Amino acid sequence: MQQLLIENLSNPALLFFILGIIAVYVKSDLEIPDNSSKFISIYLLFSIGFKGGQELSHESFSSEISYSILFGIAISALIPLYTFFILKRKLSIDDSGAIAAAYGSVSAVTFVTAVSYLEAHQMSLNGHMVAIMALMESPAIIMGLFLISVYQKNERIKINKWNAIKHSLTNGSVLLILGSLLIGFIANAKQAEGIKPFTNDIFKGFLAIFLLDMGITSGKKLKSFFAYGTFPLIFSLIIPLLNGSIFALLSSVVTQDISSRFIFAILAASASYIAVPAAMKIAVPKSDPGLYLPMALAVTFPINITIGMPIYLMVVQNFSLL
Repeated sequence: MQQLLIENLSNPALLFFILGIIAVYVKSDLEIPDNSSKFISIYLLFSIGFKGGQELSHESFSSEISYSILFGIAISALIPLYTFFILKRKLSIDDSGAIAAAYGSVSAVTFVTAVSYLEAHQMSLNGHMVAIMALMESPAIIMGLFLISVYQKNERIKINKWNAIKHSLTNGSVLLILGSLLIGFIANAKQAEGIKPFTNDIFKGFLAIFLLDMGITSGKKLKSFFAYGTFPLIFSLIIPLLNGSIFALLSSVVTQDISSRFIFAILAASASYIAVPAAMKIAVPKSDPGLYLPMALAVTFPINITIGMPIYLMVVQNFSLL
């Protein structure tokens, strides 16, 4: 465990993330231009989706894959259900629903970082896990909106929730990764080899630059986050580690593959700061993005990529329910 943690903390991509936070606190003018940041985001999602599609094309559809898909969707619906009741003890219904949806949904960037972590440990991603990641966006949003509508009768929710659900299904990141997955699945292996230098060889370099940008963004958001007291901080530190560890163990019921179980843990532990905020802005405008964005991006994301991933890998390598 200690060795895994040390290895992770010396990962160049993670160190660039830390550099971004440091840059904010020393008031540096270091920044990644918005257009460049968007391009890198698109590249990372495209690369993961395409490689996942290529892997999926070599897999035979099985009952294990079917159960894995159902398990992923169940995770996405279950996490908002119990986190909502924890959150509403201290926060408003709107904020509780939005945060619960964020923690039930997934972070594509955490997923991308986890794939790189797997590769560093000589393990490869199974293609169907990319599809599962994309499918886990919407159920959490739907569950979050349902809980808000039940506990806070408000016509606004009834009017806007379908637009939010539609938005979650057509969200750019979801559409890109599913589209890339499909293209990678269809593409001839020989033709796919032609773009391998772009999809594989430069991936880690772009990931490092993107995490530098994430570090800068996180550092800026932390400044306003502490005004909410200690509860959101404690929640965003503890809940992801609990979710990741619990579902790392439970995943052994549907698969014994170490890499898939590790990815399930990451998906359960991560929190969305792209799809969910976009959907909640439409459906629940009174929820505060100044609360749930820093929780997901500035606290949960770094916790997962520093101490979370070594813990989840240790759990899946050493513990199983079967």
